[in-house]
Formats: sequence, structure tokens, C-alpha cells
Amino acid sequence: MLEHTPGPEQDTRSALRWLWLAMLVVILDQASKQWAEAVLPQGQIELVSWFNFTLAYNRGAAFSFLADAGGWQRFFFLGIGLVAVVVITLWLRRLRADETQNAIGLALILGGAIGNLIDRALYGYVVDFVDWHYGDWHWPAFNLADAAILLGAVLVVLAGLRGGKERAA
Repeated sequence: MLEHTPGPEQDTRSALRWLWLAMLVVILDQASKQWAEAVLPQGQIELVSWFNFTLAYNRGAAFSFLADAGGWQRFFFLGIGLVAVVVITLWLRRLRADETQNAIGLALILGGAIGNLIDRALYGYVVDFVDWHYGDWHWPAFNLADAAILLGAVLVVLAGLRGGKERAA
């Protein structure tokens, strides 16, 4: 997972710019959640027939996994989140300077993880508000941190697939 390919490593300044991207994700995520909590308790906002803003509190993980587990899951998910933040930060620092797509992906994942960790640490739940649906079928509500994590994961996987093809050639 933390496999390191020898090559020109990032200097500290280069690695810091990716941390700024992660912090931008955190700021946007937290601001959007504050907006959602201020505006959405009065109801939902329908943007189009298949897309709403609806306030939801998730005490579990993705898809509300373990949401009704009795409270211990808060500390479990906090621990997992903290480990993920440390691992991703170390991984980000070890990237070569030419691994821009990986760096962007990891910074997005890091920012999203920190954004959701803040919620879980302060409130015991994660604030979600983005609601996509088709008729009565609703995708589980999510937030900007979740979207950043997903986009970051896609970028890292695509970079890995492309890197695998380059190594095979």
C-alpha cells in the first residue's frame, strides 16, 4: 500500500501545497455543513426532480453502517479515521514529484477524511445533506467530504492503473 518507487521525491514545499488542497476541502465541507444545518431544518430544498438538499445525521459509516450499534462506533470510526489521516499524510509525503494525479487524489481523500472526523469528534455523527434519488429510491445522503473522498479514490485508482500499464511496457 505504501510501496515507494525510487525517484525524485517531493521537497517539503511541494508536499505542503497538497496539504493546502486538503485544507480547502475541509473548509468547503465544514462551511457547507454549517449552511445545511442553518437552512435545512425547516425542510428540504428540491433543486430538480431527482436532486434535493435534505439534512441527515449519520452516526455510522458509509451507508449508515453500524449507525445503530449503541454508541461505541463513534470511537471506532474516530480511530479508523485518525489512522487513515496519518497513513494518507505519510503516503502523500512519499510521492515522487511527478505523481501529481496521485497527490491530488490523496489530498482530496485527506481533506474529506478530516472533514468527517471533525463532525464525528465534535457531534458524534456526520452531517449529510446531498440527496440524489430516482422516484422513491434514494441514494444514501452524503456531503462534500464524501464526494471528495470518492473523487480522490477514483483519481488514485486511475493513476495506479495507468502506472501499472507503464511498468508492464
